[in-house]
Amino acid sequence: MMHRTPPPPIDHHRARMHPTITCSLLLPLLAGCGAEAKTAGPMVYVALDEHFSRPVLEGFGKQLGIEVRQRHDSEANKTVGLVTMLHEEQSHPRCSVFWNNELAHTVRLAQQGLLEPYDSPAARDIPAAFRDPQHRWTAFAARARVLIVNTELLPDEAQWPSSYKDLVDPRWKGRCAIAKPLTGTTLTHFTALRLLLGEQEFTKWLDGMVANEVLFLGGNGPTTSATRAGRVAWAFTDTDDYNEAKQSGFPVACVFPDQQQGGIGTMLIPNSVALVKGGPDPTESKRLIDKILARETEALLAAAASAQIPLRSGIVGPADPSIHAFGTFHAMAWDPEATASNLEGCLRDFGKRFGM
Repeated sequence: MMHRTPPPPIDHHRARMHPTITCSLLLPLLAGCGAEAKTAGPMVYVALDEHFSRPVLEGFGKQLGIEVRQRHDSEANKTVGLVTMLHEEQSHPRCSVFWNNELAHTVRLAQQGLLEPYDSPAARDIPAAFRDPQHRWTAFAARARVLIVNTELLPDEAQWPSSYKDLVDPRWKGRCAIAKPLTGTTLTHFTALRLLLGEQEFTKWLDGMVANEVLFLGGNGPTTSATRAGRVAWAFTDTDDYNEAKQSGFPVACVFPDQQQGGIGTMLIPNSVALVKGGPDPTESKRLIDKILARETEALLAAAASAQIPLRSGIVGPADPSIHAFGTFHAMAWDPEATASNLEGCLRDFGKRFGM
């Protein structure tokens, strides 16, 4: 659960939608569309994996009778790359809707005045903590920052790691991994942790990881690959990466970290969607946002191999019971506004330390 200061080329090993799920879940989106002529529609910049988001958005376009134009970026820098484009184009926006696979960069765009308020009726039952009071962004369908464990190397569950602190535990020296905090959910995670722990404790944790020979890899995909291949015993990743590895038959398990008494909790990072200020075709863009924020979309994301966690009650979550439903685990409290405000400074500092 988040906390606000008074009232953050396709990588083919990543999550893929199972073909049966793809067909069965998209049929309702396509039903009744026939050969209806489509008119030019909004341009959407999308950070969610293209192999999933493209067919979903194409289905929405057919249902709405419009052509939904899409722009994706590479796995390595998709969120940062798309945000950079939005900045470069702000005097002549080409994008109308930004569908981000995390939240902090979207909040930062709002802080910088690049987003237009839109209070979507489809979002009314999303918890208030995941909706901007000024209606500049809305969050939905989250991933959790979890530990992926190789169960062949660690068959005894009692011996599994259970906290971010295990990264600095000498018993795991050279046997665990995490992504470099330079992009995506790991940058958001580290920025939020820096604010939560305070500068002194956070720096001590970073130094401890280096001393403990933690492998700092290029992303959550590589940390998952290293774990499933047995190069490390466990790693930090996101639930979608874990679920893909599990569905592919690798010997892995998932741990929601820091659930012990007094623990900081597991970080939950939702998708977000926003209307770009000055973007073309605002009317159709709002209709598309309504589709993205529909309960059915959270159900799609939960049922697919991306295994995203619905934020609303009454929506069936991922099939794997180890991916816990929202509200059934202790979620780390983090402030999206403060995290967003600190992203650039943290990225500069992390870049100096880990290399850009």
